[in-house]
Order: sequence, then structure tokens, then C-alpha cells
Amino acid sequence: MTAYWCETAWLTGGLARRVRMVVGGGTIRQLEVDVAPQPEDVRLTGVTLPGMANTHSHVFHRALRGRVNGTGGNFWSWREQMYAVAAELNPDTYLMLARAVFAEMVLAGFTLVGEFHYVHHRPGGKPFGDPNVMGLALRQAAEDAGIRMTLLDTCYLEGGLSGAGHVELHPGQRRFSDGTVDAWAARMSARRPESDRVRLGAAIHSVRAVRREDLPKVVAAAKGLPLHVHLSEQHGENHACRLFYGCTPTELLDEAGALGGHVTAIHATHATERDVELLGGTGTGACFCPTTERDLADGIGPARALSDAGATLSLGSDQHVVIDPFEELRGVEMHERLLTNERDRFSATDLVHAATFNGYRALGWSDGGHLSKGALADFITVRADTVNTAGSRPEQIVYSCVASDVSTVVVGGDVVVSEGRHRLGDVGRLLGGAIERVVGGPAS
Repeated sequence: MTAYWCETAWLTGGLARRVRMVVGGGTIRQLEVDVAPQPEDVRLTGVTLPGMANTHSHVFHRALRGRVNGTGGNFWSWREQMYAVAAELNPDTYLMLARAVFAEMVLAGFTLVGEFHYVHHRPGGKPFGDPNVMGLALRQAAEDAGIRMTLLDTCYLEGGLSGAGHVELHPGQRRFSDGTVDAWAARMSARRPESDRVRLGAAIHSVRAVRREDLPKVVAAAKGLPLHVHLSEQHGENHACRLFYGCTPTELLDEAGALGGHVTAIHATHATERDVELLGGTGTGACFCPTTERDLADGIGPARALSDAGATLSLGSDQHVVIDPFEELRGVEMHERLLTNERDRFSATDLVHAATFNGYRALGWSDGGHLSKGALADFITVRADTVNTAGSRPEQIVYSCVASDVSTVVVGGDVVVSEGRHRLGDVGRLLGGAIERVVGGPAS
């Protein structure tokens, strides 16, 4: 048993001072408020928050950071560059890259990641000897980096969707596809069972990548698991879906039974008013990835409208142009300000809840993402005396802090980051080495 005494902590009821948490067996066993520290307590100076959930991640996209700007284009041209990186991955390089990126996430304050995993096979589509070896690399990487993970095994069968119908797989997409829903389901069911740090989920890549008649089959195969899906990230997806299917992507998912409390729609950037009603009315979650959505010129999604309609908001860093949970949570609020010319569309409590408990719930970990007795012992401490945070009130520190202000990260009672240093050592060096193995040296 280890006791942590927190100068200030963000509990389920809000901020509290002089909080003592006793941790044992990976959970919070005792929690007291307004108490003095004991001599043996680990003292956490600053503001202690629940661990942050990165609800949507494509870990290998991190290799593109700083290499794909300056040449114009849009989401669709960026996607070609992403395929080129995917083509270089094998189980060894995937493990090396994912370990480093997951460590970067933990340094930033993320204690759980939802990995939207679709790099299943060899380039060209031939399975590895173990058809789940790439997923096993991700599991090992998460364990090494000290982060919890929900592995969202993704069904990806078609190359895209136009007004004339679905198109064949691009050569760069072939390694993502199992060919049929049945083959995907069979491979997915052969994954290793869950552990205390890894849980399993499923994903529909998008309505572009899975045909109308196949959507209900994916839903059936994923029964009982968290189910995630990219939704209306681009105008082009909505336009093609209307032309070919006569409805929006959200309406198509609703028809297939692919909405509900166990489902999370990623982005929902171009959801219509009717889409918002459907998502909110079915209790479907919505994961926003503000740094990615602006980097790829996707647009600004209807976060406030979705929340008001009943959708639960969570956050992700997606392509990892930035790995910083505070930048993502602020992004939701700042984008709303740009749309409405009004401030404080979401309160600090709303934003923290989206970044913590909502994300944990969306990934199947409702026993975490909050500081209370019996909860998973996942928490982080943000320094209040840095050049970013000095002078900030504790209840507003999430508006001023950045990832580098995180001093301590505890996952399942294990200290993974102490005094701003990850237990693996120099994470920048790990990233540099891993990215060079995948794409070569710095871009010229």
C-alpha cells in the first residue's frame, strides 16, 4: 500500500484541498479530504487529476509529424503520405514506434489509449504467420510504456466510396483488409484475452470502408465490445453516401444498428442537425480530435450541439500532430468560441470530464478516469509553478498547462513518470530512433 498526499486534487465532486489517497492492488483503497500528510506519504505538489484517456489514436501516424506540411493539399492527399508510412511497418518496427509514442503519451498525462488498429497484414495483404502479430506488437508496446490500452480491431474492407459506389482497395490499403466480415471476425476472435492493462474493442473504419450490407454483420460480431467508427470527417464522405445510399453516414449506421451507448463516433465534424439528433438520442458518444481536425483542414464539429442532444464527448490525439491532452480539451472550447463568438461554451469541469471519465467509459474502462474510492489508481499531477501555470488558479489550471508541466503519472498504482521523466528514459531519443527505422532520417 502506498499513500499519496495531494496539495489539490480534482475529485468527482470537484477540486478538494489536502487530499490523501491510499493505493493498493491497482485501485484507490482510501480517500480523505482536508487532512495533514503522514511522514511516509508521497507528496504531490500542484494539481492532481484523474488520468487522461486518449480515446482515438493511430499510433504510426506519429511518424508523419513535421514531415507533411508545406506542400498544400488536403485530407485526401495527406492520406497518400500516410499509406507510404504504413507500407514500412513490420512487427519489429511497429513495436519500436508504438512503444516510443505510447511513452510520449504517458509523459503528456495520458494513462489510457484507444488504438484504432488496422495495420493487420503484410504489405499487399498476405497475412503474417500469426495473423494478429501486429496487434500483439501494440500490446507489448503499451505494457512496456506503462499505459492502459483498448485495442480497437478495425474492419476495413473497401477502398472508399463515390457516388457510383464503393471502390477497390488502394495498394496501400490492402494490408488493412481481411477481405470479408467473416474473416475479420474470425481473426479478431483469435486475439489474446484481456488483461489488467489491455482490453479489447472493435471498430468499423467508416461507411466508406464497409458496405451497407456488411455493417450489421460487424455490429453482431462486436457484440459486447466498445465499437468505434470514423464518421463524417469530410464533406466528401457525406456527399458520396447521399448519392449512393440516399442518406447520411449517420443514418446508414442507425439503420445497421451501429449507434448506441457502446458506440463512439470519431470526429462527427460534418454531422447534420438530423445526425446530431440521432447520435444524441441513441446515447452514442462523440470523440473530438481538435488538433488533427484543424491540421488536416477537416473543419470544426458541433461539439456543443452534440453534448446538448445527449452525446457523451471524449477526446483523442488521432494522428498525433500534437500529443497533449490539455491542448485537445482546450481545442473543443476554443473551436466553439470561433463558431459562436461566445466564451465558456464548456466549463473546465466539462472539459476535464471529457478528457478523463468519458474517454475511459468509451473505451470500456468505466472503473477508471475518476478519483474516488474503489476506482483504478490512474492519476497525474500538474505542476502549478511553471512558466505556463504560475499564477493560475487550481480550478483553471487546465487552461494554462501543457503536457510538459506534468510531473507525475501513476497507472494502476505504478509510478510511470516521476519528476517529469518516464521510466524508459529519454523518450525523445526513443522516438527519433523508432521514426528513423520507419521513414529514415529527418525530412530534407
